[in-house]
Amino acid sequence: MEAFPQRLRALLDERHATGLYRQCLTLESAQGPLVRLDGRDYLNFCSNDYLGLAAHPRIVASLREAATTWGVGSGASHLVCGHSAPHRELEEALAEFTGRPRALLFSSGYAANTGVLQALLKPGDTVLQDRLNHASLLDGGLHSGARFRRFAHNDCDALARRLAQAEGPTLVAVDGVFSMDGDSAPLEELARLCSEQEAWLMVDDAHGFGVLGANGAGSVAAAGLNETQVPILMATLGKALGTSGAFIAGSELLIEALIQSTRNYIYTTAMPPAIAAASVTALAVLREEAWRRDHLGDLITLFRAGAKALGLPLMASTSAIQPLLVGDAGQAMLLSQRLREQGLLISAIRPPTVAAGTSRLRITLSAAHDSAQVERLLATLGDLWPHA
Repeated sequence: MEAFPQRLRALLDERHATGLYRQCLTLESAQGPLVRLDGRDYLNFCSNDYLGLAAHPRIVASLREAATTWGVGSGASHLVCGHSAPHRELEEALAEFTGRPRALLFSSGYAANTGVLQALLKPGDTVLQDRLNHASLLDGGLHSGARFRRFAHNDCDALARRLAQAEGPTLVAVDGVFSMDGDSAPLEELARLCSEQEAWLMVDDAHGFGVLGANGAGSVAAAGLNETQVPILMATLGKALGTSGAFIAGSELLIEALIQSTRNYIYTTAMPPAIAAASVTALAVLREEAWRRDHLGDLITLFRAGAKALGLPLMASTSAIQPLLVGDAGQAMLLSQRLREQGLLISAIRPPTVAAGTSRLRITLSAAHDSAQVERLLATLGDLWPHA
């Protein structure tokens, strides 16, 4: 009877002892460049609200109006009676925006990634993944029953060797923008290698969708790749779009097959229709307010130039994710705490999310920030670096 309590206590003791214990923050405000925590306002540099849309008045109004019309809950899974007109409208809008025939909604990016990999892959197939892929892609590959192999981060030569050894139908899965390093996958070269070996390429564009590309359609669009070159596109709605959920976009054949076979879709209650309606509005705002992407790009340039002048060890990223490499987990936590004392909210990222010895501050910029706020961030980092 005591086996499980003992195991759980040992887990918690180990996390405390190694400085890897995690706790939730409870915000007392909406998402934005300024958030309230424990009665104090903080300048927020750890949100994935890249375009500042999470509390956009027009999107909030759309959610409120849709809740009045459609209620709060969807009531059932999509295939029972939970699929409402706003869901259909959102799927059609996402398909058109990404230039693909169809899109299919999921409750989260994790559900989408694990669901599509487990539905598509069979024993005897091969799935190849970048070593720094998001946990949802890794878990989906591991649990799919296919041969699972990883290749060195963004190493096309390593992938080419893996592809040459692959047996059976082969799928290559990568992040478009890597969530903890902030760098981008070499999608054009990956697509070429996959085409040569008749493998399919899947891109998780959670952190590129809405931000990259001429109109914000993401990493795949920015690389100039189409549905033939990247048959499976996944992206989330809870980051740049500011709402919640995720989608898979692809061919008519792919989407129809996923509807019939993806357990994460079939057996999950559909997202609230009001969230779908708000997401349609968010997509319209994304199209109309292109200045947000431009402003975010300016802030990234400003921050990286300032960090270079201060000698801060930023990792090689041109995205809104700007990781500051610290190394030791305890030191990363200490620096995060010192920043909080100065009114800045920045998360310390530690193992097992990243490899031992690579703990970091994951600084994220948003179009809702202004240049003065970024300058304040730089000044504070300059005062506190390296870890004191």
